[in-house]
Amino acid sequence: MTPTRPRTVADVMLSTPKTHGPDATAGDLRALFRDDHVHVALVVDAGRLLAVVDRDDVCTAPDDTPAAACGAGAERSVTPGEDVEVLRRRMREQGSRRYAVVDEDGMLLGLLCLKRSGRGFCSDADVADRAAERRCAG
Repeated sequence: MTPTRPRTVADVMLSTPKTHGPDATAGDLRALFRDDHVHVALVVDAGRLLAVVDRDDVCTAPDDTPAAACGAGAERSVTPGEDVEVLRRRMREQGSRRYAVVDEDGMLLGLLCLKRSGRGFCSDADVADRAAERRCAG
């Protein structure tokens, strides 16, 4: 019997997360966060991650503040080869549920999204289903 390899971030990450350009402002992201389903904003420039921004990061910033200046980068990002079970434990201990997934050059590859239950990770299919439900309800 062949031993199974640990699942990695690449196995479970969202492969096409929504992104925002370098011109996004704190005001733009505050408007985005009015949607309860949006938890973080990924600010990128030419595919390179500039910042991962959450609601708390922009709540007191003036509207015209560059969004990238409000968020964090390295401490909110992981690489695709990391063991996902190790990260799941760390995320639960820290109370965090989102990490940007970047390559060694800082290029955005995806988003690791821990489900609210903490038992699994959001999938591209989950996101597509939720978007379809919103279109039907709207």
